[in-house]
Amino acid sequence: MSEQSSSQVDRIREAYAFAGPSITLGGAVGTDGDEVVGEAVVRLPLGSMNRHGLVAGATGTGKTVTLQVLAEQLSDAGVPVFLADVKGDLTGLATAAEGGGKVAERMADLDQEWEARAYPVELLNLGGHGVGNPVRATVTGFGPTLLSKVLGLNQTQESSLGLIFYWADQQGLALLDLKDLIAVTQHLISDEGRADLKGLGGIATSTAGVILRELIGLSAAGGDVFFGEPEFETADLLRTTADGAGVITLLELPGVRDRPVLFSTFLMWLLAELFQDLPEVGDPERPTLVFVLDEAHLLFDDASDAFLDAVEQAVRLIRSKGVGVFFVTQTPTDVPDAILAQLGNRVQHALRAHTPNDAKALRATVSTFPTSDYDLGEVLTSLRTGEAVVTVLSEEGAPTPVARTMLRAPQARIGPSEEEVVRTAVAGSSLSGRYGEALDRESAHEMLAARMEAATRAAEQQEADEVAARERAAQDPETAPAGGRRGSRDGGRREDTDGGVLEQVVSSGAFRSMLRSAGTVIGREITRSVFGTRRR
Repeated sequence: MSEQSSSQVDRIREAYAFAGPSITLGGAVGTDGDEVVGEAVVRLPLGSMNRHGLVAGATGTGKTVTLQVLAEQLSDAGVPVFLADVKGDLTGLATAAEGGGKVAERMADLDQEWEARAYPVELLNLGGHGVGNPVRATVTGFGPTLLSKVLGLNQTQESSLGLIFYWADQQGLALLDLKDLIAVTQHLISDEGRADLKGLGGIATSTAGVILRELIGLSAAGGDVFFGEPEFETADLLRTTADGAGVITLLELPGVRDRPVLFSTFLMWLLAELFQDLPEVGDPERPTLVFVLDEAHLLFDDASDAFLDAVEQAVRLIRSKGVGVFFVTQTPTDVPDAILAQLGNRVQHALRAHTPNDAKALRATVSTFPTSDYDLGEVLTSLRTGEAVVTVLSEEGAPTPVARTMLRAPQARIGPSEEEVVRTAVAGSSLSGRYGEALDRESAHEMLAARMEAATRAAEQQEADEVAARERAAQDPETAPAGGRRGSRDGGRREDTDGGVLEQVVSSGAFRSMLRSAGTVIGREITRSVFGTRRR
């Protein structure tokens, strides 16, 4: 090992020797790139994981295995983990690895202990597509900001959708599924609905048409089963086993890749819900939860400014709740600068430089790392599978020196578990009884339909009463109220009819259901958080 390489390794050995609890990523590789220095252990402090992180690298460079190494050691430390399993190959966490071969060789080079073992895994899916328990969210809970991202709305359309939600919130109308939102949108462009919006502005028919078409398309693409009840509770992500191991929750996505924006935005909704539900904890010794967003570029592609602001707020504010967020993508340039600046921990796998755009992304990536003895422009294009350039935040919050790192081998299987193992994990889940069956209680769609039906019946009844009154007046003019026939229309009969209609509506089952829906009462509106999601 050269003197320069030895000097860099010495700095790594000293900088990564943390006093508090940490997880082990691997061992340092000298600047010559040939020798793994086992005693120069590269670690990540648990207390720094709520400062968030980035795992990046080209396809096939080992990002998924890195996620597995992180999840395993967090679970061992009693920290729950949430992973979006886009490719469907993280179920191997439920099966112990076989060991031997390249695994034994790698761990011998690192001079680190290794034990094959399986981990506690909870499997979820979106709305019933795939294995595991279905995860659902209500339209009311999801909110207009995130839903606009899913629907691909422009600024004007997003503003109109916000007005639709505002009116429904003011009325205490629960938007549980897509048919509720469709019904409210159709109502607000009807003659009666336009009167309801008087004083609040209005919605152009053409804009409402775009929103309705996108909602119908979303419904056909799987939103019809994703949006609804029972809504997922974030507390179910924070569980540990009886022996103190953190539960690793896998959201299986391979069967629903045709609507990637919905699923990435759903993950953003989960972050917003966690922010609302969790107490402030400051900087704990270990995180409350580590949340991993795979294919993070999907979160930002074609995103509105309002949505990007919401993501930035979530990342910045949720740190104080003890939640660490790790973005996983191909290049750091996939993540907006304002959000990238919040990510204190970096694991950068190999990058390609085959095109001018690749070369530009490589230079941008190198510029984001602290200075070091490594030629990062060369190192990042020559890293082998399972190697990465690492820098993390120390226990004092300062960036550690850049470390070219040979990463540990996972202790669970790399790749998916056997089908029988997956079925057993799903069958033994304690969540099946709560989320297994969809609910369809009375909500905005049914309430508006009942309201229209009651109004129609009331109008028909009033017309019939007036016809009967005119017939009686024609047969015996002396019985007509003062003011003649016009008086029969505008006098006491009208008051009695109105009173009867009001009594009918108030006593109807639809009216009582409207009071119960979403836990609201007259005079109480649905309120929203800074992320546009409903406050519980």
